Amino acid sequence: MSASPTKVMALTSPGGVEAWHVESDVVPLIAVAFTFDGGSAHDPVDKPGVAQMLSRLLDEGAGEYDSDAFQERLAARAIELSFNAGNDAIGGSLKTLVKHADEAFELLRLALAEPRFDQESIERVRAQTIAGLRYQQNDPGVMATRRFFEEGFAGHAYSRPTGGTIESVSAITRDDLVIMHRALIARGRVKIAIVGAIDATRLSHLLDKVFSTLPQPQPLTVIEPTVLQNRGSRFIVDLDVPQSVIRFGTTGIPWRDPDFIPAYVLNHILGGGAFTSRLFQEVREKRGLAYSVGSSLVSYRAAAMTWGYTATKNERVGECLDVITDEMMRLKDEGPSDDELQKAKDYLVGSYALGFDTSTKIAHTLVQIAYEGLGIDYIARRNNLVTAVTQDSIRQAAERTIGDGKLLTVIAGRPTGL
Repeated sequence: MSASPTKVMALTSPGGVEAWHVESDVVPLIAVAFTFDGGSAHDPVDKPGVAQMLSRLLDEGAGEYDSDAFQERLAARAIELSFNAGNDAIGGSLKTLVKHADEAFELLRLALAEPRFDQESIERVRAQTIAGLRYQQNDPGVMATRRFFEEGFAGHAYSRPTGGTIESVSAITRDDLVIMHRALIARGRVKIAIVGAIDATRLSHLLDKVFSTLPQPQPLTVIEPTVLQNRGSRFIVDLDVPQSVIRFGTTGIPWRDPDFIPAYVLNHILGGGAFTSRLFQEVREKRGLAYSVGSSLVSYRAAAMTWGYTATKNERVGECLDVITDEMMRLKDEGPSDDELQKAKDYLVGSYALGFDTSTKIAHTLVQIAYEGLGIDYIARRNNLVTAVTQDSIRQAAERTIGDGKLLTVIAGRPTGL
């Protein structure tokens, strides 16, 4: 669809449900995205994986419909409904034809307000989850990432695997799911965005049906702010593979910080710009050390980091890490050239609209912006923020992110010569 996502209206239903709305009649579809504050970080300390298991069970039967009947109702109207859970939030999306909106929103209401948590569904999802966890034990990428979070956020909620462990998932009970559902799925904690062929009056009625009857939120445990630990250290996960998988990271800047956009441009130059980035050019193109290499900014509610990835032959791990560290420090000390900075800004400005080519993408972007508290006009302002980035602001962002160049590094494989 080609509706301009800058025409975002704030809507408050008669029942007090707040949402952001983009009305577009280009196609007869409605896309909904929603995010509830609170996620895997609120799992019981001894049972990581509850929030993620909850997200997988919300559409496995609700109200009077068991799992099969619920899925059949979705399929009969080609309604797409899905849920997901991350460290800080549990959310989901709904997509439906306008003519099936009443049914789609009713099924969403049932999934959020009246999930059944039938034991048969719990055991099926548990078995699927455990099978996935067993498979991941031999995946160097997954094992490196897991160890990275264990070391980087030791003692903090973010250190625990969001998907849980075989032991923790095996121990999750129906009561755990009911308690987590009651804690997280509450009306005052949700951000909602809707894009499509529906006017504000009808949408308000549907939103009230789904969200106004949800319980008021109870206070969640506060997730204390933290920073990435063990920078300057290297950890090895011993796996018998010919190529080591590497995860590396350092401090970051959260999305809500004024320095985020300069840091975002800086990261595009460093490792976020696919084929044009410094790391891609130095690690892959010039030396053939890796097939892929890159970096990104990660912003959580209680932490932020700059995070990177690559994979290389066991005997070339040391060389690869030296190139990455040297390039990061060179970028921090010398800064990008004026031409390099301008090209990065031009690309980030020009490519931004590509993220708004479907109703679903627009809804998800809007709900993320609402969740981060960036303001309803952020999409309209964002490109000007990128354009305004200067060498001075890049330097400041580099000082706060690359800093002293000390990385937390995790290598899954059998590297030699480190």
